[in-house]
Amino acid sequence: MPEPDRRKQSFGGADEAFAHPRLAAVYDPLDPDRGDLDAYVRVVAEFGARRVLDIGCGTGVFALLLAGRGIEVVGVDPARASLDVARAKPGGGQVRWLHGDATTLPPLRVDLATMTANVAQQIVDDQAWQGTLRGAHDALRPGGHLVFETRDPARRAWEEWNREATYAVTEIPGVGAVESWVQLGEVSGQLVSFRHTYVFAEDGQELTSDSTLRFRERREIESDLRAQGYVVRDVRDAPDRPGREFVFVAQRPEADS
Repeated sequence: MPEPDRRKQSFGGADEAFAHPRLAAVYDPLDPDRGDLDAYVRVVAEFGARRVLDIGCGTGVFALLLAGRGIEVVGVDPARASLDVARAKPGGGQVRWLHGDATTLPPLRVDLATMTANVAQQIVDDQAWQGTLRGAHDALRPGGHLVFETRDPARRAWEEWNREATYAVTEIPGVGAVESWVQLGEVSGQLVSFRHTYVFAEDGQELTSDSTLRFRERREIESDLRAQGYVVRDVRDAPDRPGREFVFVAQRPEADS
């Protein structure tokens, strides 16, 4: 047998977990529990949304979940490899997939825009964050809603991001065993950096993905939303992680001022 390939490949940009084709292909089996999306499905029903914009759609789990329920969905993501995974899934042709972000959207009129999981926190740059909120606002019909979640910084979730707490070996059909773990990097103000490491048993290749999340305070986010023309209707608890996250429900007014 050939010797395992123990080459280590590190990438300069954040979120190679989504952008690298080999990592995008195993993203779903490495994170199979998406019970966090149940609350968003309920939000779609709550607002009677028939057209949804999924910002940071990744490999398309939520977009396809909605499309299977007859919802018209636009999914946008900056990681082309993740979009390739999404398009190839059953039902992928039912969703309009866009390569980019909320600042580069074509004209849309949706009832609901969402940023599930870590999407809002991955937008660390102030200008990009304001542009994302503004882009979502422009895509909403008057009276439409934006819903997204962020972790409560007071809970200091990053203190659990270490190899001991996160190490796992996952058997993936057609791929084999994949070791994975998370290691905390630097904590600087609101910015928390960390590294995912993946080792493929098939050939020994080790890939790393360096990421940074921004832990904004609740009042800051509410202020940002109002500055972009939203009315903050509610700040809810995340049902799958009670006491650990904020779920923001903002609305584009029926008549913009």
